Amino acid sequence: MLKRLRANSGNLHLALMLALTFSTGVVDAIGYLGLDKVFAGNMTGNVVILGMALAGAPGLPWLGPLIALFAFMAGAVVGGRVLRPIKAGWTTRTTWLITVVGLMLSGLAITLFITDGAPPQPWEYLITTFLAMAMGLQAATARHIGVKDVTTVVVTSTITGFAADSRLAGGKGQPWFRRAAAIVLIAAGAGVGALLLMLHIGWGLAAAALITVVVALIGHITAHVKHAERAAAGEAEAPATAPASR
Repeated sequence: MLKRLRANSGNLHLALMLALTFSTGVVDAIGYLGLDKVFAGNMTGNVVILGMALAGAPGLPWLGPLIALFAFMAGAVVGGRVLRPIKAGWTTRTTWLITVVGLMLSGLAITLFITDGAPPQPWEYLITTFLAMAMGLQAATARHIGVKDVTTVVVTSTITGFAADSRLAGGKGQPWFRRAAAIVLIAAGAGVGALLLMLHIGWGLAAAALITVVVALIGHITAHVKHAERAAAGEAEAPATAPASR
């Protein structure tokens, strides 16, 4: 009974993290195309852009990626600090942190609608700061939940595992579905984000915010249900495992 509950919980967590992976693709498309070539979630991309810009490559920004990098780290620090005392998995603190991410994205979407697009610099950097901070907080929370191969913000290691563990590389088996799904969904999210950007820069963040809040709600409800089921299963199995009375 408990093994089945853990398996079902793992499948749900995978689905929720994949949903956040899709929303990250949306957010990164908005950041790169709408906020002067800045990634909010993919810090590898920011580091590469920053290096090329500092080397003097024309047409590349350096301040935006630098701000995003440190803001992402700040969000991850907050997430790590809050979740450090809590066991891995979905907890009430996990729910609150993902909800905070959704609320931050909602606030940024509303701001962009009010300003009728990305505000001029330096105010654009403020949007970049909070956007990257939200993604850092999400990444730290996803890391704590611990779904293998799904970090929600980057798929480089996932692609490496997908290729290195394939039959072409001599592998005998791998969790191909979760790896392929993470790769496809972050790309699909980026495509959706680019399309929504044609309507208004705020729509992409609004969509990502909605996905994030729904993920938090479903995860919270299901975690409580699973906790109740585990408690009931433990009580049911207790008499069978209890030592016989003399």
